[in-house]
Amino acid sequence: MGGVNFRSLTFMILIAFFVWCSSIETCIARRGKHWRQSRYAAALSKKKGGSHGHRNYHNGGSKPKPPPPQSHKATPSPKPKEEAPPSTPSPHGGYGYDQQSTVFNVLDFGAKGDGKSDDTKAFQDTWAAACKVEASTVVVPAEFVFLVGPISFSGPYCQANIVFQLDGTIIAPTDARPWGKGLLQWLEFTKLKGIAIQGKGILDGRGSGWWQDAPYEDPYDDERKLIIPLNSTVQERPPMPVRNELSGKMPSIKPTALRFYGSFNVTVTGITIQNSPQCHLKFDNCMGVVVHDITVSSPGDSPNTDGIHLQNSNDVLIHSSDLACGDDCVSIQTGCSNVYIHNVNCGPGHGISIGSLGRDNTKACVSNITVRDIVMHNTMNGVRIKTWQGGSGSVQGVLFSNIQVSEVQLPIVIDQFYCDKRKCSNETAAVALSGITYEKIRGTYTVKPVHFACSDSLPCIGVTLSAIELKPVQERYHLYDPFCWQTFGELTTPTVPPISCLQIGKPTNNRVQSDHDVC
Repeated sequence: MGGVNFRSLTFMILIAFFVWCSSIETCIARRGKHWRQSRYAAALSKKKGGSHGHRNYHNGGSKPKPPPPQSHKATPSPKPKEEAPPSTPSPHGGYGYDQQSTVFNVLDFGAKGDGKSDDTKAFQDTWAAACKVEASTVVVPAEFVFLVGPISFSGPYCQANIVFQLDGTIIAPTDARPWGKGLLQWLEFTKLKGIAIQGKGILDGRGSGWWQDAPYEDPYDDERKLIIPLNSTVQERPPMPVRNELSGKMPSIKPTALRFYGSFNVTVTGITIQNSPQCHLKFDNCMGVVVHDITVSSPGDSPNTDGIHLQNSNDVLIHSSDLACGDDCVSIQTGCSNVYIHNVNCGPGHGISIGSLGRDNTKACVSNITVRDIVMHNTMNGVRIKTWQGGSGSVQGVLFSNIQVSEVQLPIVIDQFYCDKRKCSNETAAVALSGITYEKIRGTYTVKPVHFACSDSLPCIGVTLSAIELKPVQERYHLYDPFCWQTFGELTTPTVPPISCLQIGKPTNNRVQSDHDVC
């Protein structure tokens, strides 16, 4: 009996011993696993820059030193933050609209992009949302065609630095109804700060319906009076584009395709503007304008379709662009200063012009204009200044440099007797021209290399010619020698052809400008 009990007791002690050993191994295993997790969590916490990860109290069995006193302030535990539902990527490549978004895709605001549905309201709604968010982006996605009527993307209460990302195509309506009795612009951006239009998209004004209507009521380029055909088959005015079913149905007021008004720090880059009813791209009362790597494309016989039109705008840079249109590739009007244009291809078109200025006895002020590194092919004019009789003010500080002309009718022009209507009266007042420099103007002409027609009462002064090399190409027109009238300045190098008509020095009876003339 005692032996049995002793054996039972020994057996129970062995069982207890094995159970005890097993518990120790499990504890050690768990402890090791927990330690490894704590090290990883702490490392992850440090990597994220946070101090609220798992704390490791198993290092040597001692607790870490207490944190600085400010960390012991009694603060309630923060409630878990309710995360806003994420913006779901839209099937159109954009993001669904939510209060946090800075990207606003017109498709997410109801635009169809099928080229037939009217997407005007969708664009208005998209702008209204983007306008409230600084540095927001309006997305017009690629591979869609949006039919949009006349619309104004307006400030001044919009946030700054909005980007209009144009990668698709926007087309203008060819129905007369959206235009009412006529509007001056199709797409307009007004009173904005830091507005940028960029992308690889297209604005298509579909302007042929306007081009045909009442062509003889529109102004035409007065330099045509200098171009005399060899035979009588060439019309005085250019032939109009072939008529189509839209002719006679559109309002007489022709809109500009894209206009900026009263805006600061404006950028336009990458896009194509084509077939505008009138001017393609206009800046009025803007400051700090950059235009680069854009394309303007309209037929050479589309009337009054200037490429880029500047008015009352300062600090303008235009470069690395291709401009083909039916009027001036770039037109610089009154109120412009500090304009720099370079590396632009122009043609077809009427060249790069300052003016016309002083119409209807108005005062015009233009200064500090640089046009250089330009290629012109098959244009009416090359570089030109045109003013009306009876105007006042001045044009001063102009440089035309390194202009390559190819089959240009009139490469160098100053015309102070400009008149784009049937009849203009002779007047003695004029816009004063001074400090005009032409250098490195080279290539071929088809009518006349130089035409300087300055005011009798206020001659052009400070006209400098250097490295002029222009050779004739006989085409359809009579060829003429250089012409100068009341033009004073200097020849710093021999010219081809010789421009002996330029009067060296200053006029003896040069009228002093009155306060009314001074800008």
